[in-house]
Amino acid sequence: MTKDLGAKPYLFPMPTYMIGTYNEDGTVDEMMMAWGGICAEDMVALNLEAQHKTVANIRARGAFTLAVPGTDTLDESDFFGIATANKMPDKFERSGLHARKSERVDAPIVEEYPVTLECEVVEMQDQPYGLRVLGRIVNVVADEGVLDEKGRIDAGKLHAFAFDQMRSGYYAIGDQVGSAWHNGVDLMKGTK
Repeated sequence: MTKDLGAKPYLFPMPTYMIGTYNEDGTVDEMMMAWGGICAEDMVALNLEAQHKTVANIRARGAFTLAVPGTDTLDESDFFGIATANKMPDKFERSGLHARKSERVDAPIVEEYPVTLECEVVEMQDQPYGLRVLGRIVNVVADEGVLDEKGRIDAGKLHAFAFDQMRSGYYAIGDQVGSAWHNGVDLMKGTK
């Protein structure tokens, strides 16, 4: 038996990504976002509300970082989703986290986040349903602690968490339950 719930954004998991920008005075702004992700081999798409301070910063600087937070920074990351730099310009300082300037784009890298994509703005699309920011990934910075013996990012070491839009919860991610492009191979038998 099923029940209709209406038109809602009910997909799970939703990502928890951190957008890093600089304010006009050079201070760090960090914002949690869940509506966006990879849209091409070297591109990300962010769906944002135009009134965010982060959006003004992206427009002004033409760059941003997009980081994956770990559960060890869940409180600070959630705070970045609650507080707005429009009303609390010192929100990054209040978090106690640390940032350094990216060497490739005009945006900060938060040292406590295990993986950060350094991105240049390609296009900002004002749509009737919101603002979409397209960014080109120019580099990925990863903490050595989340790399495997071959230098690849190990998702189990990220201790990432996902957002549950349905019940406003966060859920830890990390246990591998299968192998992509392998588990379904037996179902390919007999196909041309």
